[in-house]
Amino acid sequence: MTTAETTEGTLALPERLAGQGLDSNQEESGNRAIHLLLTHPTVSEQVDFVATYRDGAYEVWSARGMIRFQRSYADDGGFDYSIIETAGENPIENQDTHAVSSLGEEIDAAGKSGHPTDDANTAFIEPAHLSYPFAYDRIAQLFDSPNAPDIVLNPKSFAFGKKPGQHGSLDIVQSRAPLVFSGPGVRTGVVEDAARHVDIAPTIAHAMGFPKTEGRDSTGRPSSDLYLKRQDGRVLEEVFDDGDAKPERAYIFHLDGQSNSELKHRLEDPGALPNLRRIIERGCMFRHGSITNFPSITWPSHNAIGTGAWGGHHDIVNPTFYVRETREVVTPQGQQFDTAKFLSSDVETLHDAFHRVYGPWEGQKGALTAAIHEPCGRGADHTVLERRTIGDRDRLRSITNDMQDEISPRWIADGQEGNHREAIVDCRGIAQVLVLYTEDSHPPPAFTYHNFLLTDGTGHDYGPHHAGQREALDQTDRRIGYVLDMLEENGLFESTLFIFTADHGMAPTDTQLAANPVQVLPGEGLKSVVPSPLVYLIDMDVDIEHARDGRTATMTVLANDLDENGERPFVAGAEIMVSSHGKVLSHATTDDFGVAGVPLLVDQTSQEVIITVTHEDYNPRHLRLDGTNIALDLRETLYGQS
Repeated sequence: MTTAETTEGTLALPERLAGQGLDSNQEESGNRAIHLLLTHPTVSEQVDFVATYRDGAYEVWSARGMIRFQRSYADDGGFDYSIIETAGENPIENQDTHAVSSLGEEIDAAGKSGHPTDDANTAFIEPAHLSYPFAYDRIAQLFDSPNAPDIVLNPKSFAFGKKPGQHGSLDIVQSRAPLVFSGPGVRTGVVEDAARHVDIAPTIAHAMGFPKTEGRDSTGRPSSDLYLKRQDGRVLEEVFDDGDAKPERAYIFHLDGQSNSELKHRLEDPGALPNLRRIIERGCMFRHGSITNFPSITWPSHNAIGTGAWGGHHDIVNPTFYVRETREVVTPQGQQFDTAKFLSSDVETLHDAFHRVYGPWEGQKGALTAAIHEPCGRGADHTVLERRTIGDRDRLRSITNDMQDEISPRWIADGQEGNHREAIVDCRGIAQVLVLYTEDSHPPPAFTYHNFLLTDGTGHDYGPHHAGQREALDQTDRRIGYVLDMLEENGLFESTLFIFTADHGMAPTDTQLAANPVQVLPGEGLKSVVPSPLVYLIDMDVDIEHARDGRTATMTVLANDLDENGERPFVAGAEIMVSSHGKVLSHATTDDFGVAGVPLLVDQTSQEVIITVTHEDYNPRHLRLDGTNIALDLRETLYGQS
C-alpha cells in the first residue's frame, strides 16, 4: 500500500455536496455494497470496478486493486489529481486515448483477454486490455451533482444487458465516439489526439465568432474567458486553418451510438458512405474520436455535447436517477418529452448561446435554432421533444410518407420492429429539416442539432459490427444526403459548419450473461435504489446522547438524506437493540419523533457494547457505544491489508 500527501488548502471537493458519495452514516452499507459487487460468486465476474467519493477523496475499488485520489485546483487553471493511497493495482492507470482504436485491435484485445474470435461483433475485452481516458476527471465530475449516486458501478465492457451491443461504461470502447468538423475556417486533415465531448460546444461557439462571456470554468470558478455559461471544455484550436472564413450557421449530425472503429472500417471502402464522406473529406477528423461523458449513455452525453458541461454539472447524470430530497426516481430518457426541466439552470445550451449572441428569433430577425429529435433541446425554437414545432404539418407528413418507402425491409423481416420505428422517426426528422430550411416565413436555422436514432437501435439489437448495423449506417448516410443536397440547392452548403459525432461508443455484449450487476444489492437485502449503473443507499442517521450516569442513553434516528425542507425526517418504529458479547441487554423502539430511551445496563468501561438499529425501510446500523461505525474492512477482506 502506498500513500502520498496533498496540500489541504488546494483540495477541490464536490461542488454541491448534498448526499452524493458515502458519508459517515454510510460506512457500513457502503462497504457492504462494494464488497458484494466485487466478491459475489456471479456478479464479481461482471464487474470492472466500483467508484465513490468519501472523506475528501475519490475511491476506485476493483478485484485487482484500489486507489484513492484527490482533486485539487491547478495553479494555471483546471485540476490536478493526486493518488493518496494504492492497494494492489491502480484499476484506471491506463488512460491511453489511442488504445483499441480499430476493429483489428478490438479482435486482438479480445484474444489477449482469453476470448479469441475472428468477428469484431463478439470481441469481448477484459479490463486489463482496455484503457480509461480522462478517468480521474470523468469520475470526479459525476460526484459534483447532488443527483449523483453514492456509488457508481463500471461493468466489464461485455457484461451488461441482454442485447448484443451496449454502452455506459468508462472504458475506451464504450466511451469513444466519432468527431469531425467541416466547413468555413476548418482545415482538412486528421487530428491524432482525442478530443472530449465537452470541447465540442465551445469549439462551435469559437468558430461562429461568439464573443467571450462570463460564467464558470471547468473548476466551477468564475471566469470571463468563456464562450458558455458553464464551460468544462476547451476550444479545439487544432481543427482550424489560418484563414478568416467564418460560417453562417452550424449543423450537428449526431448518429446515436455509432462506433468510431466501425465508422473507420467502413470508410476504408472508397464507395461506402458517400454523403458522410462529403463532410469528412473537406474537414478535420479526429482519428481516435472524442471521449464522452461518464456514464457513457444517451441523455447525459447528448447534453454534454450541447452544453459543453459534464453530466455532473448539467445534472442529468443518468437516463434514470434518484432525487434524494423528493424520494423519487425520475426517468428523463424514459419520459423523452419535456425533459429540459431536468437540465441545470447553471449551464447554457448552444440554443441558449445562439439566442444570447444573435437575439431571439422573431420573424426574420434573430437566430432560429432547431433540435431534431434531440434530447438537448432547451432553448430551441423547434424541438419536438419539448413540444415546440415549426412548419407546415401537411408538408411534413407528405415528405415523411414519401421517405418511408425507402425504409429497409430488413427490420421487419428480422423481427426488429423497434428498428423499423426508429427508421420512421429518422424519416420524420429529415422532413422537419427540409421544411425548416425551405419555408419563407423564417430564416434558415442558425443552429441545428440533428439526432439520428437508427444507428443506436441496430447497434444494440445486432451488435456494433453486424451487417444489420452497417445497413443502418448506409441508410442514415442516404438520409444525410437529402440534407446536404437541399443545403447545396439553396446556396447554404459552403457557408455551413458541419459537426459529425455520436453520444457514445458501442461494445459487443455477451448476451448469455444477461448481466445487470447492481441488482445484486437489493437482492441481498441492501436498501437501495439502483438505476444502473448508479447506486443510491437508503440509510439512517443515528445519534447517541449519553446520560450523565453513563448507564442510559437517548437515541435519535433520522433518515440520512435531507428532504425538500433541508431536514432529515424522523424514523419512527426503528428497533434498537443493545448487546454485549452476544448477550442482549435491552431493546427499545423509536417514537414518532425518532427518539427512544435506551437502558445500557452495563459497565461500559469493561465490556464491549454494540448498538444495533434496524428498520424495514433502511439499511441496519451497527455502532459501538461511543457511536463509531462497525463496518467491514474492505482493504483486509479484498486485499489482505488493513
